[in-house]
Amino acid sequence: METNTTSDIKVITSPTSKINSVDFDNLIFGKEFTDHMLICDFVNGEWQQPEILPYAPFQMDPSSRVFHYGQAIFEGMKAYKDESDAIWLFRPDQNYERFNKSAVRLAMPEVPEHIFMNGLKQLISIDKEWVKKGKGNALYIRPFMIGTGVGVIASPSQEFRFCIILSPVKSYYSGEVKVVIADHFSRAANGGIGAAKAAGNYAGQFYPTKLANEKGFQQVIWTDDATHTKLEEAGTMNVFFRINDTLVTAPTSERILDGVTRKSILALAEREGIKTEVRPITVDELVVAHQNGSLKEIFGAGTAAVVNPIVGFQYKENYFELPKLEKLLSLEIKEKLNDIQYKLAEDTFNWTVKI
Repeated sequence: METNTTSDIKVITSPTSKINSVDFDNLIFGKEFTDHMLICDFVNGEWQQPEILPYAPFQMDPSSRVFHYGQAIFEGMKAYKDESDAIWLFRPDQNYERFNKSAVRLAMPEVPEHIFMNGLKQLISIDKEWVKKGKGNALYIRPFMIGTGVGVIASPSQEFRFCIILSPVKSYYSGEVKVVIADHFSRAANGGIGAAKAAGNYAGQFYPTKLANEKGFQQVIWTDDATHTKLEEAGTMNVFFRINDTLVTAPTSERILDGVTRKSILALAEREGIKTEVRPITVDELVVAHQNGSLKEIFGAGTAAVVNPIVGFQYKENYFELPKLEKLLSLEIKEKLNDIQYKLAEDTFNWTVKI
């Protein structure tokens, strides 16, 4: 085990690597983790020295606020290796900004850029062998922060831990996706934390999604909490609807996450001359579009899958199958976005950042 300090980051490297025990051809998404992690604690109103350590469990007091009051936020990012073995991040500034917006909303301290960005880059540099070449291969990056202050009084924690862990992944594919449009359960509400990457948002989705799974559906398309008439997100992803040749997606709000993939698809579509509309879209409009044949595609958009086509949806007692098209616009957009991420096409947006 080797210890050194580079700039303001203390590094303790693992004496051995577990990389040779990992089957990179048969990865289960988010199950395997690299040799190291970054941690940094917030104590007495100040961020302490960040440390890169061997990946391992850490001890916590049973009364830590995260366990009792859910002060927990996270981000999802990826690193990609090009054909020259260079490693690239995709729009990390957007994840960093959103992470701190989530922190503010959950009464947590903002993480300084030098801790987040420098720590992330150094961590990936140390575990660079875990980033495999080839389209579909990537290193999933999970920055998160939890309230570690002790005591069960219902008040914000005064101590926190920021951590980054890394997981090698392959192209995310979940097979055919059929969805149920929610008409009772809600993902988020006005004035709530729907726009934050808060752990509790996802916990609240698990039960309605489980009910959908039991009926043969893979995900839920969430609707607004007040009327259940406006379409908002699909599972844990933003959602797009292709009506004729126009891509429609809901505007971000207190209820809808400002997805990095979402905004990238909108920018890419504009560059490619594909018409887009960012506006509210209702269940009734979707059903009418299906009935008159103008509804061509529905797809989720997010970091894990990039784009996930949806083959059909159920609303109340009626199921609506989408047309089987020879060419899906959603997959064409995914291909163009992947080409930028893997440096197989020119990055005209300056989205990629080299490690």
